Order: sequence, then structure tokens, then C-alpha cells
Amino acid sequence: MSLPLEEIERIKQLKYAYSRAIDTCDTERLAILFTEDAEVDYRGGTYRFQAQGRDAIVAAIGRSFHAEFVGSHTVHMPEIVVHDDDTADGLWTLLDYALDLRDNKATVGAAHYRDRYVKQNGRWLIRRAEYDRVYERVYTERDVGLTAHMLATIHAAR
Repeated sequence: MSLPLEEIERIKQLKYAYSRAIDTCDTERLAILFTEDAEVDYRGGTYRFQAQGRDAIVAAIGRSFHAEFVGSHTVHMPEIVVHDDDTADGLWTLLDYALDLRDNKATVGAAHYRDRYVKQNGRWLIRRAEYDRVYERVYTERDVGLTAHMLATIHAAR
């Protein structure tokens, strides 16, 4: 069996950069990770987040990850299949925590991402990302007790 390990590693780095960019609301970084015609469809128990086109995706994420929001998204256990020189698919497990400080509503869960990647100008980009929840728990945090809050700091500096 021959695996294109360098291409798989580049795709892993792309997905890791995506997760960090979401949690830090780094919209400039996000914009260079998607194709212009990208699509996302995230299906949760209490929401469905859909957007088409890189600009629409980045704008929607920018609105969602605001100064009164805390989030942490980690991806694990990648199964990446490189089909040819410029297309690949990935399956990832997502573990995430999100807290909206406006109402102290927390969402904790896991999902399975299914991604489509394309290589353009020598770089892998996300063409399509979607997920379905494995589980989702939504509840009110009684004692938030934050001692650090990156999105508040980032948004205050803008």
C-alpha cells in the first residue's frame, strides 16, 4: 500500500488551522483556507448552520464568534483519502465546547466532519465541510467563572 503521506499531512495542517482560526475568530486566516465557492453545512441538535461562498462563510463565522462568546473546537482521528493530485476527502471527529456569555448557554458535543478538499495553486483548501452531531448537550452554566477570555481580548483590540 502506498500512501501520499506528505499530502495527507498538509491536509491535516489545513484542518488544524481551520479549528484555531474559528476559536480565535481569525477571519483573515479563515479566508485563505476555503475555496471561493466553498460550502458548509453543520447540522446540530438545536441548529443548522449553512453558508455558500467563502465570503459568506467567513462573515457568518465572524458574527458567531464575538466578544461575548467562548469556543473550543478540536478535531481528531482523521481518515484522509487523496483521490488524485488535486482532490481529497476527509473524515474527522470533532469535540467542541461553546458558551454564549449573553445567556450563559453552553453547548458541548461531538460530531463527524466530512470534508472535500481541492488543491489550488499548490495549496490544499476546503471546498466543502459538513458535519452531523454524534451527541449534543445544551445547558445553562450557573457559575461561569472565566479567568481568561481570548475573544473578548481580540475584539477589544480591533
